Amino acid sequence: MNKHMFDEILSKFQLPVTNPVLMFMLVLLIILLSPLLLKKIRVPAVVGFIMAGIAVSPHGLNVLQKNAATDLFSTIGLLYIMFIAGLELDLNDFKQKKHKSLLFGFLTFSVPILIGFPVCYYVLGYPLLTSILTSSMFATHTLVAYPIISRYGISKNEAVAVTVGGTILTDTAVLIILAVVMGSVAGGLTAVFWLRLTASLIVFSLIEFIAIPRLANWFFLRVTNERTTHFIFILFMVFVSAFLAQLAGIEPIVGAFAAGLALNRLVPPGSKLMNQVQFVGNAIFIPFFLISVGMLVDLHVLFNGYHALMIAGVLTVVALAGKWISALITQLVFRYSNAQRGLIFGLSSSHAAATMAIILVGFKARIIDGNILNGTIILILMTCLVASFATEKAAVRITATDGGRNKPLLQKEEVNTGS
Repeated sequence: MNKHMFDEILSKFQLPVTNPVLMFMLVLLIILLSPLLLKKIRVPAVVGFIMAGIAVSPHGLNVLQKNAATDLFSTIGLLYIMFIAGLELDLNDFKQKKHKSLLFGFLTFSVPILIGFPVCYYVLGYPLLTSILTSSMFATHTLVAYPIISRYGISKNEAVAVTVGGTILTDTAVLIILAVVMGSVAGGLTAVFWLRLTASLIVFSLIEFIAIPRLANWFFLRVTNERTTHFIFILFMVFVSAFLAQLAGIEPIVGAFAAGLALNRLVPPGSKLMNQVQFVGNAIFIPFFLISVGMLVDLHVLFNGYHALMIAGVLTVVALAGKWISALITQLVFRYSNAQRGLIFGLSSSHAAATMAIILVGFKARIIDGNILNGTIILILMTCLVASFATEKAAVRITATDGGRNKPLLQKEEVNTGS
């Protein structure tokens, strides 16, 4: 009897862990300990969560596996990052600087593609459609490092507003390219395809920026002093918007960001509702997403031979170079400080969910081969690490010099190409 009980207890700890209670307990332990342990060696918490995800993944110690539960929390975390980015955006400042976001969005979209396509097509020797889809992946970025911005309280800095605005523009453009490429493979680039895509985007925009703000305003006026109810309504709107984006043929992250913009004026900075939104995201959902990003990384692909390692290295260098050049041109055009350039590069250089989505879709359609898939996984790891350290370094410099306030002009002692 005692042996039976002992065996039953041991079975609960077999790897990978399948007990949902134990799984959630382990994730909470990682969220608790990673920032505390890595703070002593000055490693950003974002990096700690990603490294922890690598360690506990099936490719590491095989403690946790990707399943429906981890995918759900990961999706919520990514949507939350995009939602908070839209919610914290200073719309008045953004309207005044929208031409800057448009230019940065164009640069961070076009420069990586202009660099990446020739490399994929001529250097790596991939076919036309493969090169187009792979080079479009270089243009995407996920705001993995945005929690660092929130922690340092510099979300109102102009460089952040420009980068966040550019993010939604470039990701939307890349996802439209994905739809076009997949339509081309299926032979569906007809007038009906273009008409449906245009109409769905127009309807989505009308719902997001006219219907949802009015509905939210009506709800808040009639349901007062109900902080929990207000928070649930906000969360519901995020997922409604994400689902509407899917129906429109674009990625849910676009819908989540649009929800943040739509509700921006109704959830003012420093309000109790804003504190609730930030607390829940920073405590649970966003760390869970970062851990899940780490769980995608398979370091074993580094040992699959010289060719796989070479492709991984080329993809990573091209991805980082394209984003750095985009940030540099933006700095030179708008006379930003070197710290602001670092902030733009840090926020825009990390590739994660959107990148993986594009590559997986291409892989399943047999446009992308296994070498690019494995190389992209390494790219995700390296760019997330570089982005986190770059953002942390830039945030420290900005808070040390001006407390995070908006200072668009170059400091006299800085030079454009310095660091």
